[in-house]
Amino acid sequence: MATWYRSSSSRPPSRPPTPSAVRAGGRVITILVDQTGASWSLNIALAQTRGVVGATALYQLTILNVCARLLRQSTDLVLDMDPLHRQAIVKGVLGILLFVVLIFWPAGTFDYWQGWLFLGIFAASTVGFTVYLAIYDRPLLERRFKAGPQHEREWSQKIIVSLVLLAFFALIVLSVLDYRNAWSPVAPWVSILGDVVVLLSFLFIFTVTRVNSFAASNIRVEKDQKVIDTGPYARVRHPMYIGAIWLFVGMPLALGSWWSLGLIVPFMPVLLWRLLHEEKILQRDLPGYTEYMRRVRFRLVPFVW
Repeated sequence: MATWYRSSSSRPPSRPPTPSAVRAGGRVITILVDQTGASWSLNIALAQTRGVVGATALYQLTILNVCARLLRQSTDLVLDMDPLHRQAIVKGVLGILLFVVLIFWPAGTFDYWQGWLFLGIFAASTVGFTVYLAIYDRPLLERRFKAGPQHEREWSQKIIVSLVLLAFFALIVLSVLDYRNAWSPVAPWVSILGDVVVLLSFLFIFTVTRVNSFAASNIRVEKDQKVIDTGPYARVRHPMYIGAIWLFVGMPLALGSWWSLGLIVPFMPVLLWRLLHEEKILQRDLPGYTEYMRRVRFRLVPFVW
């Protein structure tokens, strides 16, 4: 019923293919499908005379055929791509869907601009970070994907990471419930300020990972790992945790909640537990870390702690 033209070259053909004309019920449907690289174009010209029902059915079948072919092409592209890139896409899509559920299900509505703005900033930040690592630091991207309690070697870290994930998801859900029930209303400009804090937190974390390519999601020492004492690591020993703390501050404000900031109180002991235990592991397994601790005295806050 339709003629498909396919070219293996990424450049358009020198002479356009001849379209195929199909007559159904008095209506002529001209279909031209051309593939150049990964892009497709579909041009349909309808010359209406009579027999609308038959022509409409043929038109719908043709569109379904086009969609099926495009779906097969997209599937082939995904299956043929680099496994790490495919993993990044799958994780990214599933992560966004999870955030949609965590935000808009407890909100009870999609009419929630604070939720959409936060979701957009969070998704854009994580996607941009992942794309950068995929291009410039593949080993770090592989290490960052090994996140979660199942990737921790120490049992204490498995417990800590589980508590951190629980606190993270609880912070989102409780902030949304606070907004829905107006327990502690937040002014619009405060929500926007919270989104700015979230964005700056991601930028700071990105800066840290550019300095330290071993800043993985779990605590372990790689074979070729060395002590990093430049950039933010010249001032404090755990700058990544600073970004995480500010992220926890910005999230409830961005979602429209004051009271959810109180979750930072039980979150801080868990974070400090992870930090102190990480230092013990680094002292044990990373050569030169003990000397680094003598040079850089402060863990999180310069001149304080």
